Amino acid sequence: MSVDAQASRARIEFWFDFASTYSYLTAMRIDEAARAAGVTVTWRPFLLGPIFSGQGWNTSPFNLYPAKGRYMWRDMERMTRERGLPLVQPDPFPQNSLLAARTGLAVRKSNTAKLPAFCKALFTAQFGDGRDIFDTQTLMDAVSAAGLDPKVTLEQAITPEIKAELRNETEQAQGIGIFGAPTFVTSYGELFWGDDRLDQALEWATRVSR
Repeated sequence: MSVDAQASRARIEFWFDFASTYSYLTAMRIDEAARAAGVTVTWRPFLLGPIFSGQGWNTSPFNLYPAKGRYMWRDMERMTRERGLPLVQPDPFPQNSLLAARTGLAVRKSNTAKLPAFCKALFTAQFGDGRDIFDTQTLMDAVSAAGLDPKVTLEQAITPEIKAELRNETEQAQGIGIFGAPTFVTSYGELFWGDDRLDQALEWATRVSR
């Protein structure tokens, strides 16, 4: 098999929630890492809220377990400093990511290639600048940064079609066993959870595509 043919079969899905801190870390590096590994990435926004609710949680486990939350924010400080990324703890945390996820799906429907740029802009607005990702202006700015029409995209984000698509995406995430974000799923169904598992997911994707 040629290198090009092998690379075309090496794929992962990147499942993420816009309110997820570690998804921010991954979003800012996954494209470059995947290109270097010869892996194609599909960005899959979904909602963790319904999945947490199914486990009896009404908020992030980082809020339910304060020691875990303190560790996470300290870990984020270390990791963002190491990677040269800004970090601001948004208030409240986690933020309401419903409209952000719908907008991401609207961007994907309009132009799939623009989705990574939108996501990076929105993650940076939230965790770099402390902006509210449920705020329409924040979303419009991120859509503009991706090179799309913000008014048209936000109008599409609230259509019944996009609302149903987000429900389906979240149900699919639940169905394949996703319980947190970021999660990476190879084309053969192998799951890897957490930003620190990205390299392993990429390696696995190339290994099984041979």
